Amino acid sequence: MNRLSIFWCMIAMIIIPPLFAQQSVEVFMFNSVDTQNRAISLARQLRCPQCQNQNLMESNSPIAKDLRWEVYMRVNNGDTDTQVIDFMTSRFGDVVLYKPKFEPRTYALWLGPLLFLILFAWFGFKKVKASLVE
Repeated sequence: MNRLSIFWCMIAMIIIPPLFAQQSVEVFMFNSVDTQNRAISLARQLRCPQCQNQNLMESNSPIAKDLRWEVYMRVNNGDTDTQVIDFMTSRFGDVVLYKPKFEPRTYALWLGPLLFLILFAWFGFKKVKASLVE
């Protein structure tokens, strides 16, 4: 085979499989449009425990699918946003929250970047000051 044929075979092997991959799409029947919007908003606020860089709406993992179902059921049954979030955090911990609560165990998470910024500015200032004096 010549190089051009190999190139096109490689391109076909990369492009064709995703076209035939099956993706399941959940269709949930909500009581109202407001309920649907609340469920979607909640699913976007909660992080997938498996992926951890995607919210429940973006993730295609099986656990995300199960958690979207759980959010749907809880919202459709009348649970408040707080009740849904409390259930998810009791089951998976704070890892499912994109914005963890500001409490003593998360002070380092919230204040750490600010501390590093202050230290960086202080060391930078001292370095520039020292180079100007010399």
